[in-house]
Amino acid sequence: MTESEQRSSTPLVDLAARACLIARDAAANLHEFITNSSRLALLTVRQCERELDHAEREMDEKLPEAMVRVGEKTARELLASVRFITDLERISDLLLWVGERPALKQLAREDKDSLVQMLAILQRMLEAVHNGLLKRDLEFARSVLRQDHKMDRLRRDVFQRHLDVTRRKSRAPSVDALFMVQAIERAGDHATNLAEELVHLVEHRSIRHAKAVPLEG
Repeated sequence: MTESEQRSSTPLVDLAARACLIARDAAANLHEFITNSSRLALLTVRQCERELDHAEREMDEKLPEAMVRVGEKTARELLASVRFITDLERISDLLLWVGERPALKQLAREDKDSLVQMLAILQRMLEAVHNGLLKRDLEFARSVLRQDHKMDRLRRDVFQRHLDVTRRKSRAPSVDALFMVQAIERAGDHATNLAEELVHLVEHRSIRHAKAVPLEG
């Protein structure tokens, strides 16, 4: 990579890396809000969502100029950065949606515990994506894919619990819980997209439609 290519690509790659940490902080603060009803934590989730909105606009504004007269490697980095920002912004939208649901405070303890566990997994996924982007190390991508299976299992457990007619007391709380769990699981899917994008960036191959095939190494 030439010196001029470094100058054009590094700020946007750095922006994508910072966005990973912002999304991770949003997940951590939603975790805190559900656990301790911290008003400050919810405000921080909202602030993270605004910061990621701004990051997406900044990426849109700066990308065209950054793409002019760059080599293939830099172009790949820039395109990956765009995809990172898009998925991270969607993660923040989902987290804020959950945090602002009036029914969140009325959820059963076991449902809150499931949400908290899923958010802890999401934090680890986003931290791994951040490290993988900075270090170009696919072991971090592998760890995200492993965590995704745990997220799916927790979602299935919640759905099974609420579909058990013998334990269901009312329909409304069940619907609320399922929608919120589904939103966090969807955030995990976006984090998985980022791990797949990392593989594409490092190895120039797509695993998006071949998840059953393990990464080498």
